[in-house]
Amino acid sequence: MSHESPPRIAANRPVVLASFENAAADRCVDLFRRADGSFGFEEFRRDPEDGGAWTRTGRFGDGVYGTRDDALAAARRAVAWFSAQN
Repeated sequence: MSHESPPRIAANRPVVLASFENAAADRCVDLFRRADGSFGFEEFRRDPEDGGAWTRTGRFGDGVYGTRDDALAAARRAVAWFSAQN
C-alpha cells in the first residue's frame, strides 16, 4: 500500500498576497511576500497560443520592497496598464 504525502510548499517560495487582472484578463500583476519578509511584484501575461497559462514577463520580480504598499506603488509606477486601471 502506498501513502502519498501532500505536496509541500517550499519554504523559500514567495506567497502571493494579491493578484490584479486587466479588463481583458490577459495580463495580471501579483504582489508577493518572500520568506525573508520583503515584498515584490511581477507582471504576467496569458496568451491563447500558450493554452491560457500565465507566463511571467520576467521584468519586475527581483525588486525588493519593505512593505506591501511600497511594492504596490512600484507596480503602479512600472506597469502602464495597471497604473491606468487603478
